[in-house]
Amino acid sequence: MTFIPSSELKSINYPSRTVERAARAIRCAPFQLQLFKTMRETSVFLGAIASHPGVESGYTRSPLSELTAENSLLWLIQVGVLRREVDGQGITDSFRLTPLGRQLIEKFQQQGDIVPPPDWRDRIYNTLTRWLRLPF
Repeated sequence: MTFIPSSELKSINYPSRTVERAARAIRCAPFQLQLFKTMRETSVFLGAIASHPGVESGYTRSPLSELTAENSLLWLIQVGVLRREVDGQGITDSFRLTPLGRQLIEKFQQQGDIVPPPDWRDRIYNTLTRWLRLPF
């Protein structure tokens, strides 16, 4: 196995449409930047995101049901921002950032340390892509 020092790691170049779709999904998601910052360092359990713990941790603005939180997280998995953690017994209820997610969160941090709010076009495109699975 070859060890590559972190200073030699290069970021992955994604197609611009992939990056745009993922950034739009993050902007339309009901999550705060703090959740993604935490996911960059460690995995976060669904129970810490849903309901009042999510608000108390700064992960959401308002309490989300577990179903709503999980559906939003699953959409972020589908667009390539998140991945689900796996342990020795299978898939867990924990989530982490992918390399694409890391790139986007770093970009948002450099642009003012916030996730910009979506405009009406973002919401329409995200809804169409999410529910109809159109390749926008």
